[in-house]
Amino acid sequence: MYEWLKAFHVIAVIAWMAGMFYLPRLFVYHCEAEPGSRQSETFKLMERRLLKAIINPSMMVAWLLGLWLAYDGGFYRSGWFQAKLVLALAMSALHGWLVGRVRDFAADQNRYSAKFYRIINEVPTILMVVIVILVIVKPF
Repeated sequence: MYEWLKAFHVIAVIAWMAGMFYLPRLFVYHCEAEPGSRQSETFKLMERRLLKAIINPSMMVAWLLGLWLAYDGGFYRSGWFQAKLVLALAMSALHGWLVGRVRDFAADQNRYSAKFYRIINEVPTILMVVIVILVIVKPF
């Protein structure tokens, strides 16, 4: 059963990361659309659906299975896992921040530039790379 749960955890993380990579990219293009335009309304729909159908559910599954696996495997005592947990919390905080930006765009009240979102788009990648290294290499 453990291996099956680990497989579904990895699948959930992949789906979560795909959404976390794509949502800020949508924001980059949404910045270029005139508020209230048909294009802007299309981006709003895409952002909302991505969040509700992929990003939110996959994050919840990743967390539930990840915590269960950590408990069952006794990893919660390991330094690498504790570092991974902090980074997963940071990824979740970024997720929450992105939810706020979806709300801002939905209300036509975006405060950030396309360049800003291009930079933010790199944060999930950096977090993911470090998390994967911690999980695979277990350096401490």
